[in-house]
Amino acid sequence: MFKKILIGALILGVSFSLVGCGGGKKALQIKGSDTMVNLGQAWAEAYMKANPKEAIAVTGGGSGVGIAALLSGTTDIAEASRNMEKKEIDLAKKKGITPKEIHVANDGITLVVNPSNPISKLTIKQLSDVYIGKIKNWKELGGKDEKIVALSRDRNSGTHVFFLEHVIKLGEKKNTNEFAPEVLMMPSSQAIIDEVSSNSSAIGYVGLGYLTKKEKALAISKGPGSPYVLPSVQTVTSKQYPIARSLLFYVNGEPTDEVKSFIAFVLSDEGQKIVLKMDFVPIR
Repeated sequence: MFKKILIGALILGVSFSLVGCGGGKKALQIKGSDTMVNLGQAWAEAYMKANPKEAIAVTGGGSGVGIAALLSGTTDIAEASRNMEKKEIDLAKKKGITPKEIHVANDGITLVVNPSNPISKLTIKQLSDVYIGKIKNWKELGGKDEKIVALSRDRNSGTHVFFLEHVIKLGEKKNTNEFAPEVLMMPSSQAIIDEVSSNSSAIGYVGLGYLTKKEKALAISKGPGSPYVLPSVQTVTSKQYPIARSLLFYVNGEPTDEVKSFIAFVLSDEGQKIVLKMDFVPIR
């Protein structure tokens, strides 16, 4: 599973160039999830190819950044790899904004290690113990005598929030587990990929679409008696893979005009084929 990853200045550079495609027309703004930024870019490029007069700018920063932009009126569409929190919905209401959630794709959060790491499978409980600092050395999991370097997305990331709730807290709302202080908070999914690719002691988590040949995905089990399952389009679709999630758009109220047209394209057969091409999972 491999594709070209657009990051940093390249994403911003392409975004700015897209603004100019509309001949001065104000660009449709899409901001948010780093997991979704490459997917959003691919949708935008295909849509503008079919609609040359339209302009779309896509930028990342994290789901929290996208939702904040929606609440401040600086984006038309917020990309999010998590659901809006109650406090965000309450703030939206105070601002006269009515967030509408649209399910546009699916994803499997993929645990990655360096290919030299002999570990190939873990349970969700073992992952939780690693990230809360209870398990500190790979030999405790049957691996080498090396200190585990645990990597996480930063707190603006929807992937961070989902991983905290569904892995670290084991899906239990009253669970008090938190990321250990020594866990390294990384600014992007690509930063995690780069570190894992060069560090034999590292473990991190990214969206399925970020997996390349330079990392090894781990098979994950819900726990005793449950099978170990590798993340893939097939296992996410069949709900066999235990760390799967929805990828979302948030807009203010019922979409109209260009926003409505773009979302219709994303949900169309053509738009969903792009989801598959980008190594994410279509909604049907």
